Amino acid sequence: MPRPFPGWLFVLIGLVIIIVVGSVILFTSGATRQTAGNTSATATPQHALATANTPTASAQANATALAATLGPTATTSKTSNKTVFLIVMENHNWSDIKNSPSAPYINHTLLPMASYAEQYFNPPGNHPSEPNYLWLEAGTNFGISNDADPVANHQSTTQHLVTLLNNAHISWKSYQESISSTVCPLTGNGLYAPKHNPMVFFDDVTGTNDPHSSYCIAHVRPYTELATDLQQHTQARYNFITPNLCDDMHDTCAPLNDAVKQGDAWLAQNLPTILTSQAYKNGGIVFITWDEGEGGDGPIGMIVLSPDAKGGGYSNTIHYTHSSTLRTLEEIFGVSPLLGDATHATDLRDLFKTFP
Repeated sequence: MPRPFPGWLFVLIGLVIIIVVGSVILFTSGATRQTAGNTSATATPQHALATANTPTASAQANATALAATLGPTATTSKTSNKTVFLIVMENHNWSDIKNSPSAPYINHTLLPMASYAEQYFNPPGNHPSEPNYLWLEAGTNFGISNDADPVANHQSTTQHLVTLLNNAHISWKSYQESISSTVCPLTGNGLYAPKHNPMVFFDDVTGTNDPHSSYCIAHVRPYTELATDLQQHTQARYNFITPNLCDDMHDTCAPLNDAVKQGDAWLAQNLPTILTSQAYKNGGIVFITWDEGEGGDGPIGMIVLSPDAKGGGYSNTIHYTHSSTLRTLEEIFGVSPLLGDATHATDLRDLFKTFP
């Protein structure tokens, strides 16, 4: 007569059945919850998905913790919609501008609403203009110490700001006063000077000095187009702006015959278009600086206007250079690597109440 099965064997078989059935139920339940998630769930870690689908205070706390863990990614996302305007004026020390009767708009309208630096310099010994514009774009002057056109001073490197932006799918434009809209402006013409337009010194922008480069023409535009772009909300995220030689305080021109007064009048006429735009109101930033000091390295001006700036006439005496501006731009847009001397620079975050 066959022996009966021992009792422990029945218990074991029962446990196996319970485990298998339980696993099937858990798998089915998990699949259902995942299907019910939103379309972004496939790119979200599983623990974040479960948190997102539970509308509780605990879920909100977990989401906050996740954002803190992500760190730089969260910062890049936060700042990805910032619109930045960098306006570069010419050849004056800060002492020529601050409290000058020739600059009433800067002193009586802008400074009371802005943050500004009292100890901002061009990089040590970096003269004349062109090397400083290149520094704002790449953190170095490439050994250039003259104002020659791109045909002589063009660079093959791709390590410069607008290419980092382009590679990150961040739009940019260089708005230049007094240029044509149909060519890449590689040579001087009237009141336009290439030495004040750093982007045209890079081969990857100009197709190696091709006046018909479509990429250059699309990105280096007449300044007169900016107002329309702002009205139509088609402005770029990074906007580099150079007034012409009469309006950037470089030359003395009729009828004012006062270089500082000419630049101040240009700002008074043109800045309101930016400051009243939706792009500026939505956390936009305007930087106004000068390319180089006169008779030395400065101090030169750095004025910051933004809903996120400390404003109210706040100023500091932190030592800054153009490397500080470049580092700040890279941090705002979340692009890397830090270019040239920007690696060692102090950024401009102290001028902001909320650093982008």
